[in-house]
Amino acid sequence: MAAVLLDLAHWSTWAVCAVIKLPHLGSLVLELAGFVVFLRYQIYYDYPLQTYLEYPIIIAQDVILLLLILHFNGNMKQALLYAVMFWGGWYMLTLRRWIIDLAMNLCTLISAASKLAQLRCLWQTKDSGQVSALTWSMSAYTCATRIFTTVMTTNDLIVLIRFITMLILNIWVTATILRYRRTKKTN
Repeated sequence: MAAVLLDLAHWSTWAVCAVIKLPHLGSLVLELAGFVVFLRYQIYYDYPLQTYLEYPIIIAQDVILLLLILHFNGNMKQALLYAVMFWGGWYMLTLRRWIIDLAMNLCTLISAASKLAQLRCLWQTKDSGQVSALTWSMSAYTCATRIFTTVMTTNDLIVLIRFITMLILNIWVTATILRYRRTKKTN
């Protein structure tokens, strides 16, 4: 039964991540870097493919989006710079174990800061506007399933801290969106 739940969690996380990624273009390069670090971390520690299957797909989506943005803005020369940075970063991340561990922790910090910035914006405007509670709740779901899959497979503390932190912040953002949406309708 645990194996079936684990498989369900792995595959449902992949599907939800694919849906979440489609409408978002903001902070693409920073987001892409975070995904690359997470993927490299999982590969470095030789974790099972199911624990990070969605990341190569998300990275491919982000690369395609970045290339399209660069193409339509007439900045394709920057694509070479990004490619060099990607390959250099991919190699440098695993020169020493402490580098990949530090990079993973910094990605958690950056992701948390991004979510706190979203919260700050919501608090200041007191309006959820076009922010999707569904998208944020789907992000919370993926974090919750990744906590479960991490405990069941690798029990990696750095990964657990990342997903627990993101789960708390995703739930907080979702609750804030719903609060201001409700407030807006009652006024």
